[in-house]
Amino acid sequence: MKPETMQSDDYQSWRHSHAFGQDRKRPGELRTLIVIAITGTMMVVEIVTGILFGSMALLADGLHMASHAAALSINAFAYIYARRHAHNTDFSFGTGKVNALGGFSGAVLLALFALVMCWESLERFLHPVEIIYNQAILVAVLGLVVNGLSVFILGVDEHRHDQEENQHPGAGHRHMHHHDHNLRSAYLHVLADALTSVLAIVALLSAKYFGLIWMDPAMGIVGAVLVARWSIGLVRTTSGVLLDKQGPESIQHKIRDSLEQDDDCKITDLHLWSIGPNIYSAEIVVVANEPATPNQYKNRIPGNLGLEHITIEVHQYPPAHPG
Repeated sequence: MKPETMQSDDYQSWRHSHAFGQDRKRPGELRTLIVIAITGTMMVVEIVTGILFGSMALLADGLHMASHAAALSINAFAYIYARRHAHNTDFSFGTGKVNALGGFSGAVLLALFALVMCWESLERFLHPVEIIYNQAILVAVLGLVVNGLSVFILGVDEHRHDQEENQHPGAGHRHMHHHDHNLRSAYLHVLADALTSVLAIVALLSAKYFGLIWMDPAMGIVGAVLVARWSIGLVRTTSGVLLDKQGPESIQHKIRDSLEQDDDCKITDLHLWSIGPNIYSAEIVVVANEPATPNQYKNRIPGNLGLEHITIEVHQYPPAHPG
Protein backbone atom coordinates (compact mmCIF):
# COMPACT_ATOMS: atom_id res chain seq x y z
CA MET A 1 0.00 0.00 0.00
CA LYS A 2 1.28 3.41 -0.97
CA PRO A 3 2.08 5.51 2.13
CA GLU A 4 -0.26 8.42 2.77
CA THR A 5 1.10 11.76 1.62
CA MET A 6 1.06 14.63 4.10
CA GLN A 7 -1.42 17.30 3.06
CA SER A 8 -0.74 21.02 3.36
CA ASP A 9 -3.27 21.36 6.20
CA ASP A 10 -1.51 18.59 8.13
CA TYR A 11 1.82 20.36 7.65
CA GLN A 12 0.44 23.65 8.96
CA SER A 13 -0.84 21.97 12.12
CA TRP A 14 2.75 21.16 13.10
CA ARG A 15 3.83 24.80 12.86
CA HIS A 16 3.56 27.22 15.75
CA SER A 17 3.87 30.95 16.36
CA HIS A 18 7.13 32.44 17.64
CA ALA A 19 5.41 35.49 19.15
CA PHE A 20 5.50 33.88 22.62
CA GLY A 21 3.10 36.50 24.00
CA GLN A 22 5.21 39.48 22.85
CA ASP A 23 2.29 40.71 20.72
CA ARG A 24 0.41 41.67 23.88
CA LYS A 25 0.84 45.09 25.46
CA ARG A 26 2.92 44.80 28.62
CA PRO A 27 1.95 46.78 31.77
CA GLY A 28 5.29 48.60 31.70
CA GLU A 29 4.54 50.14 28.29
CA LEU A 30 1.62 52.29 29.46
CA ARG A 31 3.37 53.28 32.68
CA THR A 32 6.49 54.32 30.76
CA LEU A 33 4.42 56.49 28.40
CA ILE A 34 2.72 58.18 31.38
CA VAL A 35 6.10 58.95 32.98
CA ILE A 36 7.41 60.32 29.66
CA ALA A 37 4.42 62.71 29.52
CA ILE A 38 5.02 63.87 33.11
CA THR A 39 8.78 64.25 32.65
CA GLY A 40 8.35 66.01 29.29
CA THR A 41 5.88 68.52 30.74
CA MET A 42 8.17 69.36 33.66
CA MET A 43 11.11 69.58 31.26
CA VAL A 44 9.36 72.16 29.07
CA VAL A 45 8.25 74.21 32.09
CA GLU A 46 11.78 74.34 33.54
CA ILE A 47 13.48 75.18 30.23
CA VAL A 48 10.95 77.94 29.38
CA THR A 49 11.01 79.51 32.86
CA GLY A 50 14.79 79.20 32.99
CA ILE A 51 15.08 81.20 29.75
CA LEU A 52 12.43 83.76 30.76
CA PHE A 53 13.83 84.38 34.26
CA GLY A 54 17.50 83.94 33.39
CA SER A 55 17.88 81.06 35.86
CA MET A 56 20.75 78.73 35.01
CA ALA A 57 19.61 76.34 37.75
CA LEU A 58 16.18 75.93 36.18
CA LEU A 59 17.60 75.63 32.67
CA ALA A 60 20.20 73.04 33.73
CA ASP A 61 17.63 70.92 35.53
CA GLY A 62 15.31 71.13 32.50
CA LEU A 63 18.07 69.91 30.18
CA HIS A 64 18.88 67.16 32.68
CA MET A 65 15.26 66.03 32.55
CA ALA A 66 15.43 66.12 28.75
CA SER A 67 18.22 63.51 28.80
CA HIS A 68 16.12 61.18 30.89
CA ALA A 69 13.03 61.80 28.74
CA ALA A 70 15.14 60.64 25.78
CA ALA A 71 16.20 57.51 27.68
CA LEU A 72 12.60 56.73 28.64
CA SER A 73 11.58 57.20 25.02
CA ILE A 74 14.03 54.43 24.07
CA ASN A 75 12.31 52.16 26.59
CA ALA A 76 8.88 53.03 25.17
CA PHE A 77 10.13 52.40 21.62
CA ALA A 78 11.42 48.96 22.67
CA TYR A 79 7.98 47.99 24.00
CA ILE A 80 6.17 49.16 20.86
CA TYR A 81 8.71 47.66 18.45
CA ALA A 82 8.64 44.25 20.16
CA ARG A 83 4.83 44.19 20.13
CA ARG A 84 4.39 45.29 16.52
CA HIS A 85 7.04 42.91 15.14
CA ALA A 86 6.12 39.94 17.33
CA HIS A 87 4.91 37.92 14.32
CA ASN A 88 7.77 38.95 12.02
CA THR A 89 9.40 35.72 10.80
CA ASP A 90 12.74 37.50 10.39
CA PHE A 91 13.16 37.08 14.16
CA SER A 92 13.98 33.39 14.68
CA PHE A 93 12.78 33.29 18.28
CA GLY A 94 10.46 36.31 18.31
CA THR A 95 11.13 39.82 19.58
CA GLY A 96 11.48 39.03 23.28
CA LYS A 97 15.11 40.14 23.36
CA VAL A 98 14.13 43.67 22.31
CA ASN A 99 13.10 44.02 25.96
CA ALA A 100 16.65 43.24 27.08
CA LEU A 101 18.09 45.47 24.35
CA GLY A 102 16.02 48.41 25.62
CA GLY A 103 17.22 47.70 29.16
CA PHE A 104 20.84 47.46 28.01
CA SER A 105 20.59 50.78 26.14
CA GLY A 106 19.11 52.41 29.22
CA ALA A 107 21.89 50.99 31.37
CA VAL A 108 24.54 52.46 29.08
CA LEU A 109 22.84 55.87 29.28
CA LEU A 110 22.74 55.54 33.07
CA ALA A 111 26.51 54.93 33.05
CA LEU A 112 27.06 58.03 30.91
CA PHE A 113 24.81 60.01 33.24
CA ALA A 114 26.94 58.87 36.20
CA LEU A 115 30.13 59.97 34.42
CA VAL A 116 28.65 63.41 33.70
CA MET A 117 27.54 63.75 37.34
CA CYS A 118 31.03 62.85 38.55
CA TRP A 119 32.76 65.21 36.09
CA GLU A 120 30.51 68.16 36.98
CA SER A 121 31.00 67.49 40.70
CA LEU A 122 34.79 67.46 40.35
CA GLU A 123 34.55 70.73 38.37
CA ARG A 124 32.59 72.27 41.25
CA PHE A 125 35.28 71.17 43.71
CA LEU A 126 37.98 72.89 41.67
CA HIS A 127 35.92 75.87 40.52
CA PRO A 128 33.06 76.64 42.93
CA VAL A 129 30.15 78.64 41.51
CA GLU A 130 27.74 80.98 43.25
CA ILE A 131 24.51 79.23 44.19
CA ILE A 132 21.13 81.01 44.39
CA TYR A 133 19.92 78.86 47.26
CA ASN A 134 16.21 79.61 47.49
CA GLN A 135 15.57 79.15 43.78
CA ALA A 136 17.82 76.07 43.57
CA ILE A 137 16.08 74.44 46.55
CA LEU A 138 12.67 75.13 45.00
CA VAL A 139 13.77 73.50 41.74
CA ALA A 140 15.14 70.47 43.61
CA VAL A 141 11.90 70.07 45.59
CA LEU A 142 9.76 70.33 42.45
CA GLY A 143 11.99 67.80 40.72
CA LEU A 144 11.72 65.44 43.69
CA VAL A 145 7.91 65.61 43.62
CA VAL A 146 7.78 64.86 39.88
CA ASN A 147 10.39 62.10 40.09
CA GLY A 148 8.75 60.59 43.16
CA LEU A 149 5.47 60.38 41.26
CA SER A 150 7.27 58.75 38.33
CA VAL A 151 8.98 56.22 40.61
CA PHE A 152 5.58 55.34 42.09
CA ILE A 153 3.99 54.89 38.66
CA LEU A 154 6.76 52.62 37.38
CA GLY A 155 7.28 50.72 40.62
CA VAL A 156 3.76 50.21 42.02
CA ASP A 157 2.44 46.65 41.98
CA GLU A 158 5.20 45.46 39.63
CA HIS A 159 5.10 41.91 40.95
CA ARG A 160 1.31 41.75 40.81
CA HIS A 161 1.27 42.92 37.18
CA ASP A 162 4.01 40.47 36.21
CA GLN A 163 2.18 37.62 37.95
CA GLU A 164 -1.03 38.36 36.06
CA GLU A 165 0.90 38.62 32.79
CA ASN A 166 2.80 35.39 33.29
CA GLN A 167 -0.42 33.54 34.12
CA HIS A 168 -1.98 34.57 30.81
CA PRO A 169 -2.92 31.44 28.83
CA GLY A 170 -0.94 32.60 25.80
CA ALA A 171 2.26 32.86 27.80
CA GLY A 172 2.40 29.12 28.39
CA HIS A 173 4.00 29.33 31.83
CA ARG A 174 3.61 30.66 35.34
CA HIS A 175 7.15 31.70 36.15
CA MET A 176 7.08 34.31 38.88
CA HIS A 177 10.44 36.10 38.54
CA HIS A 178 10.49 39.73 37.45
CA HIS A 179 12.56 39.95 34.24
CA ASP A 180 11.15 43.01 32.46
CA HIS A 181 14.58 44.55 31.91
CA ASN A 182 13.10 47.40 29.87
CA LEU A 183 10.84 48.46 32.75
CA ARG A 184 13.73 48.03 35.17
CA SER A 185 15.81 50.45 33.08
CA ALA A 186 13.03 53.07 33.01
CA TYR A 187 12.53 52.64 36.76
CA LEU A 188 16.24 53.14 37.48
CA HIS A 189 16.30 56.29 35.35
CA VAL A 190 13.53 58.00 37.33
CA LEU A 191 14.97 56.63 40.57
CA ALA A 192 18.31 58.21 39.64
CA ASP A 193 16.51 61.51 39.07
CA ALA A 194 14.78 61.23 42.45
CA LEU A 195 18.07 60.38 44.17
CA THR A 196 19.73 63.38 42.51
CA SER A 197 16.96 65.65 43.80
CA VAL A 198 17.25 64.29 47.37
CA LEU A 199 21.03 64.69 47.44
CA ALA A 200 20.73 68.17 45.96
CA ILE A 201 18.25 69.22 48.67
CA VAL A 202 20.52 67.88 51.43
CA ALA A 203 23.56 69.60 49.93
CA LEU A 204 21.82 72.93 49.35
CA LEU A 205 20.33 73.04 52.87
CA SER A 206 23.74 72.17 54.37
CA ALA A 207 25.41 74.90 52.33
CA LYS A 208 22.77 77.52 53.05
CA TYR A 209 22.41 77.02 56.81
CA PHE A 210 25.79 75.55 57.82
CA GLY A 211 28.10 77.00 55.20
CA LEU A 212 29.16 73.56 53.95
CA ILE A 213 29.67 74.57 50.32
CA TRP A 214 31.62 71.37 49.58
CA MET A 215 28.50 69.29 50.27
CA ASP A 216 27.07 70.16 46.83
CA PRO A 217 29.83 68.50 44.75
CA ALA A 218 30.32 65.76 47.35
CA MET A 219 26.69 64.68 47.10
CA GLY A 220 27.04 64.73 43.33
CA ILE A 221 29.85 62.18 43.53
CA VAL A 222 27.86 60.01 45.96
CA GLY A 223 24.93 60.04 43.55
CA ALA A 224 27.21 59.19 40.61
CA VAL A 225 28.61 56.14 42.45
CA LEU A 226 25.13 54.82 43.27
CA VAL A 227 23.85 55.35 39.72
CA ALA A 228 26.96 53.63 38.35
CA ARG A 229 26.29 50.59 40.56
CA TRP A 230 22.71 50.35 39.28
CA SER A 231 23.98 50.64 35.73
CA ILE A 232 26.59 47.89 36.14
CA GLY A 233 24.00 45.51 37.59
CA LEU A 234 21.58 46.13 34.73
CA VAL A 235 24.34 45.81 32.11
CA ARG A 236 25.35 42.41 33.52
CA THR A 237 21.78 41.10 33.52
CA THR A 238 20.76 42.35 30.08
CA SER A 239 24.06 41.51 28.36
CA GLY A 240 23.69 37.94 29.62
CA VAL A 241 20.35 37.72 27.81
CA LEU A 242 21.68 39.34 24.63
CA LEU A 243 24.71 37.03 24.53
CA ASP A 244 22.62 33.86 25.15
CA LYS A 245 24.15 33.17 28.53
CA GLN A 246 23.12 29.77 29.93
CA GLY A 247 19.71 29.98 31.62
CA PRO A 248 19.01 29.65 35.37
CA GLU A 249 20.55 26.64 37.09
CA SER A 250 17.26 25.92 38.83
CA ILE A 251 15.56 25.29 35.47
CA GLN A 252 18.53 23.24 34.25
CA HIS A 253 18.30 20.99 37.32
CA LYS A 254 14.56 20.47 36.85
CA ILE A 255 15.08 19.52 33.20
CA ARG A 256 17.78 17.00 34.16
CA ASP A 257 15.73 15.58 37.02
CA SER A 258 12.69 15.12 34.77
CA LEU A 259 14.58 13.37 31.95
CA GLU A 260 17.18 11.41 33.90
CA GLN A 261 14.54 9.55 35.90
CA ASP A 262 16.42 6.27 35.56
CA ASP A 263 19.94 5.09 34.73
CA ASP A 264 18.91 4.33 31.15
CA CYS A 265 18.70 8.02 30.08
CA LYS A 266 21.46 10.62 30.35
CA ILE A 267 21.62 14.21 29.12
CA THR A 268 24.95 14.76 27.38
CA ASP A 269 24.30 18.30 26.18
CA LEU A 270 21.94 20.98 27.44
CA HIS A 271 21.61 24.52 26.08
CA LEU A 272 19.11 26.80 27.83
CA TRP A 273 18.82 30.48 26.95
CA SER A 274 16.38 33.37 27.33
CA ILE A 275 14.32 34.47 24.31
CA GLY A 276 12.18 36.97 26.22
CA PRO A 277 11.07 37.99 29.73
CA ASN A 278 10.69 34.67 31.61
CA ILE A 279 10.65 32.78 28.28
CA TYR A 280 13.33 30.21 27.48
CA SER A 281 14.38 27.95 24.63
CA ALA A 282 16.21 24.67 25.12
CA GLU A 283 18.25 22.27 22.98
CA ILE A 284 18.85 18.91 24.64
CA VAL A 285 20.84 15.83 23.57
CA VAL A 286 19.73 12.56 25.20
CA VAL A 287 21.55 9.21 25.15
CA ALA A 288 19.74 6.04 26.26
CA ASN A 289 20.00 2.25 25.97
CA GLU A 290 16.36 2.02 24.98
CA PRO A 291 15.55 5.56 23.82
CA ALA A 292 12.02 6.92 23.78
CA THR A 293 10.74 9.34 21.16
CA PRO A 294 11.54 13.06 21.39
CA ASN A 295 7.87 13.80 22.17
CA GLN A 296 7.89 11.33 25.05
CA TYR A 297 10.91 13.06 26.52
CA LYS A 298 9.29 16.47 26.05
CA ASN A 299 6.21 15.29 27.94
CA ARG A 300 8.41 14.46 30.94
CA ILE A 301 9.54 18.10 31.30
CA PRO A 302 7.36 20.17 33.70
CA GLY A 303 5.15 22.70 31.92
CA ASN A 304 5.77 25.54 34.41
CA LEU A 305 9.42 26.28 33.59
CA GLY A 306 8.79 28.92 30.92
CA LEU A 307 10.09 26.67 28.13
CA GLU A 308 8.41 27.69 24.88
CA HIS A 309 10.73 26.15 22.30
CA ILE A 310 12.30 22.73 23.00
CA THR A 311 14.41 20.67 20.61
CA ILE A 312 15.47 17.18 21.72
CA GLU A 313 18.04 15.05 19.89
CA VAL A 314 17.98 11.35 20.83
CA HIS A 315 20.85 8.83 20.47
CA GLN A 316 21.05 5.14 21.32
CA TYR A 317 23.85 3.68 23.43
CA PRO A 318 25.69 1.65 22.44
CA PRO A 319 25.41 2.88 18.86
CA ALA A 320 23.74 0.46 16.47
CA HIS A 321 26.21 -1.04 13.98
CA PRO A 322 25.08 -1.88 10.43
CA GLY A 323 24.97 -5.57 9.32
